[in-house]
Amino acid sequence: MSLNLVTFLYLVASICFIQALKGLSHPTTSIKGNLFGMVGMAIAAVTTGALIVKLAGGNAFGLSYVLAGLVIGGGAGAYMANKVEMTKMPELVAFMHSMIGLAAVFIAVAAVAEPYAFGITAKGMAIPVGNRIELFLGAAIGAITFSGSVIAFGKLSGKYKFRLFQGAPVSFAGQHMLNLALGVTTLGLGAYFAWSESWGAFMIVLALAFVLGVLIIIPIGGADMPVVVSMLNSYSGWAAAGIGFSLNNSMLIIAGSLVGSSGAILSYIMCKAMNRSFFNVILGGFGGDATAAAAGGAAQRNVKSGSADDAAFIMGNAESVIIVPGYGLAVARAQHAVKELAAKLTEKGVIVKYAIHPVAGRMPGHMNVLLAEAEVPYDQVFEMEDINGEFGQADVAIILGANDVVNPAAHVKGSAIYGMPILEAYKAKTIIVNKRSMAAGYAGLDNELFYMDKTMMVFGDAKKVVEDMLKAVE
Repeated sequence: MSLNLVTFLYLVASICFIQALKGLSHPTTSIKGNLFGMVGMAIAAVTTGALIVKLAGGNAFGLSYVLAGLVIGGGAGAYMANKVEMTKMPELVAFMHSMIGLAAVFIAVAAVAEPYAFGITAKGMAIPVGNRIELFLGAAIGAITFSGSVIAFGKLSGKYKFRLFQGAPVSFAGQHMLNLALGVTTLGLGAYFAWSESWGAFMIVLALAFVLGVLIIIPIGGADMPVVVSMLNSYSGWAAAGIGFSLNNSMLIIAGSLVGSSGAILSYIMCKAMNRSFFNVILGGFGGDATAAAAGGAAQRNVKSGSADDAAFIMGNAESVIIVPGYGLAVARAQHAVKELAAKLTEKGVIVKYAIHPVAGRMPGHMNVLLAEAEVPYDQVFEMEDINGEFGQADVAIILGANDVVNPAAHVKGSAIYGMPILEAYKAKTIIVNKRSMAAGYAGLDNELFYMDKTMMVFGDAKKVVEDMLKAVE
């Protein structure tokens, strides 16, 4: 395979990746976007494999390594994609980010050890300073991405007893100063490696970056997980791009830059949806001391509760119903039951719409993914800015497992979530809230919505409650 053909195929793959991002920008074109992404990655992988074999002088033994990598990696990816549940999608995303970061670290180590094998320099020659800087940056960002993603995986899973893997923030005195010191030391040692090509400095940089990745993520609480996921996505892209520059691989540069920039833009969108700056998220999450104290000091109050039959009667006699899905819906795997309930109400002449908050769930677009998996019609699904104006005219707003994204405390000065745009479900004529208990959300704040005279709480597992509602709707 000639280098001209390699360049052309990389260009085709890059165009596919750009089309994939464009397609994934809307649910109606997401399938086409995924298809473009798969085609682009297949072209890039096969082309890179052929290039490796060419650089190795057509060695058949080298080809076997390439094919083994493609089969093992492709097989593992296909297996996980087939087995993963929609509720576990955030953890899968975090796992993929960690693998990208670790791959960047391994490639950087190999390139520093044998730069001639990657065409960086002739055998026995020193690595150019520019390449050392690129390798240092790619390796450091990759290490931060790996360890940070591991912590994010544990926090998203929520089933591990290890303290660092729990959703509550982990903080200690002098934490920010320690992070600053480690960051400055990492940059200093990276500069020393670029000047001296010292193996010792390079390995210490990796060790510090692994530690820094952990320290960056542990103070972030569950409420900020959508930002963390998009942020780590951006990191993984920049790590790949940095390594791409070192290897003079245009495909890695383009793909990494696309992922890095799109992840950064998504992080900005998520922060805007939470009324938080990116640096605030990095320096600490919602579940800090102030919010914990607020939650802990909340007095016991009475709420109006009802049954699934009561809720079904109210919705069956309404003209319009807005459904607000949250993480509780995902945990209960109730998306299919909700779709059936919506279809039953629609048959009765009720106008049904879904209201989606950008940060509902554990990753960006989590609720969109769940509803798409249940094949909910796209014309019934509305983003926050498009649906908020309709809550005031809605007969019923039914909230399934959501909390902070509908909390009117966002309008109260001094609240930990003050200024955060919310779904204005409190404006509906009747509000039905399904939760397992009165426990606070990730922000650790009480929700005044639950205590309103027009609110009825229906306690229980979302899937069981919705199925009971479905049976009761005449």
